[in-house]
Amino acid sequence: MEGLKTAETEIVVHAHPSQSNKVHQALKQEMTSLLFKYNEALDGVVLAHSMELASPDAKIISGVVPYFGVRLAAKLLLFSPKKDMLLEGKVEKVSQNIINIVVLGLCSATVSADDIRGEFDFKTKDGEETCYSTRHKSHKIRVGTILRFLVKSWDAETLIISGSMVPKHTGCIRWLELKSKQHATPIRFYSQGSDVDSDFLPPPLKKHRSKVPDASGG
Repeated sequence: MEGLKTAETEIVVHAHPSQSNKVHQALKQEMTSLLFKYNEALDGVVLAHSMELASPDAKIISGVVPYFGVRLAAKLLLFSPKKDMLLEGKVEKVSQNIINIVVLGLCSATVSADDIRGEFDFKTKDGEETCYSTRHKSHKIRVGTILRFLVKSWDAETLIISGSMVPKHTGCIRWLELKSKQHATPIRFYSQGSDVDSDFLPPPLKKHRSKVPDASGG
């Protein structure tokens, strides 16, 4: 899925002197406080992190006495969706007007009826709403479906994504992958002397023998 990236950066974590005898715990708490929130400096939502001390020395912070700063080297996993990226999420609700999706168990996404390509229609059967393709009967979207959609926009503050299912490569992931496999052309490579599948070979060239004129002139 697009929108995921890793970053390596140095971070200065501020800690109170009362935590000087348990610095590692204090640093871990501060780093944990960054999780699942949009960080403007990093341009993404922090999903995971690992850290190590960039320097063993702590420094009293000028103007923030008695706090001290510890410099960390951090590796971060970020979620940073951009317009026209392809994302995947689990469908939480299907209705005539909108499809609601949860991405990474963290962000909410919506695809309105105006942003769903024309081949899809809605129906209700036994109390269950289904968005289905009128061209491909097996292509259905219901609660629990893993859906691939295109990002139209995203609000970093509320973590809400507006999506689109207009492109043909969007829809139910399971159906898209099955369709892709059905249309894939296998490519096989063979070493010299191995058995070759004749279906993957061009037809043999016909040999033409040129007639050599009789030197005797006969």
